Amino acid sequence: MTAPLPYLKMNGLGNDFVVLDARAQKIALSRQQIVAISDRANGIGCDQLIVMEPDTVEGVDVFMRIYNAEGGEVDACGNATRCIAALVADETGTNAITIRTNAGILATRTEGDMVTADMGVPRFGWEQIPLAEPFSDTTGIELQIGPIDAPILHTPSVVNVGNPHAIFWVKDLDAHDLAKFGPLLENHPIFPERANITLAQVISDDRIKVKVWERGAGLTLACGTAACATAVAAARKGLTGRKVTIELPGGPLDIEWRVSNDHILMTGPWMLDGQGVIPPTLLGEDAA
Repeated sequence: MTAPLPYLKMNGLGNDFVVLDARAQKIALSRQQIVAISDRANGIGCDQLIVMEPDTVEGVDVFMRIYNAEGGEVDACGNATRCIAALVADETGTNAITIRTNAGILATRTEGDMVTADMGVPRFGWEQIPLAEPFSDTTGIELQIGPIDAPILHTPSVVNVGNPHAIFWVKDLDAHDLAKFGPLLENHPIFPERANITLAQVISDDRIKVKVWERGAGLTLACGTAACATAVAAARKGLTGRKVTIELPGGPLDIEWRVSNDHILMTGPWMLDGQGVIPPTLLGEDAA
């Protein structure tokens, strides 16, 4: 039997993670093991499994590898970024932490239970999102659910903020069953890498309420990259200014899309829920 595998359980606005530390010793998990650990009924339970790894890039404190609950690796997770930043900040005694992900290098700053992360520059080109066919205007693409003359959802804004997002603008957030439409939209052929699906209701020029179906995880209490994508898309459409509070089911995130350099700053809380050791049975080993 392999050595015990300790874990931390963390969350950002209810978007929860199992965090493994592979900085001292490599951790290699199969898709089946990730799914077993992430399972809420029989495993530890989480939206994403995060592996902290060493990094050789100068100035980078840690590499963050991200797996969705279904076992697939993804490139970005805003809420996990804040959690890992706070964890490393506590270890090192410095509040300025730099994290590298598959989506790029992210600078963060921790102040108590709040973390601000520079999520980089959004991408709007159809091939950058990516989409399966060209669209000259990604503030609203041709995609709808329901009858042609009376669609239930239509004309989403699309943007990549380290992962692909589609934002559908609605007048009443509670009038739509995202659990019903989320899987269909996530896997729509227009999205060759699938997409995170958000329903967004603009409340004022500095406040938006959202619900998110997260690619590979399903309905989630919070999604940091979806909050960033929604804020940017709203500003592009002239629905809000460039500083906005995104109200997710798990709580608010403050997003600023800077004029000076087009970088997105995301500010929100983090929380350490507990710790433990992964049961051998979840790794396919004999507990005896």
